[in-house]
Amino acid sequence: MAEVIITYETLYEILRREKFREELQKLNETFFQDIINYLKDKKTILESQQTKVSIFTSVESSKTKKQIENTLKILKELYERREAKIIRMATFSSRSEENSEVDSLLPEEKQLYLELKTTLDSYRQGILFNLLSEKMPEISKREVSKDLKTPENPKDTILIKFIQAVPKFLGEDLNVYGPFEPEDIANLPAKTANLLIQKSRAESI
Repeated sequence: MAEVIITYETLYEILRREKFREELQKLNETFFQDIINYLKDKKTILESQQTKVSIFTSVESSKTKKQIENTLKILKELYERREAKIIRMATFSSRSEENSEVDSLLPEEKQLYLELKTTLDSYRQGILFNLLSEKMPEISKREVSKDLKTPENPKDTILIKFIQAVPKFLGEDLNVYGPFEPEDIANLPAKTANLLIQKSRAESI
């Protein structure tokens, strides 16, 4: 992505696109640092204007102060709109068992997406899947992988039922799974699921 110099106008345009486009907008990877630098520069300018006493600098000082206040409002709305889209992405991924496209997310946003999806998956498995197998809900905490790469084929999963107890383990996709008890049902990546089936730890449903 081409380098974008942050100004009040460019920030307003970023928010406008985020408001009127359904998909999450791609931001420069240095966006957060660019924002910090912009705010620091504006505050430095404001301090300089406030040290000078004249009608002209008083007017300019008021303009700069208002611009900083509006910038903070824009940042808050931008964050909340992107946050809402990320929540929808995580919910869709958990329900459809398909990973969403994460290329438009900043690194910190990718981590938020993964943590949300992991939590939703855990509760869906612990409540819904257990009820479907006539068991009381049971929630097991799952760790979030630090690897933000999406699987080569996110649709390549298999629904299995465990025959034997399986302790917590690290899958080939670097996600942590388990622990599982006999009769537990889980939707796992095909390679991991087939390995468990081959070892007679689980069976395909």
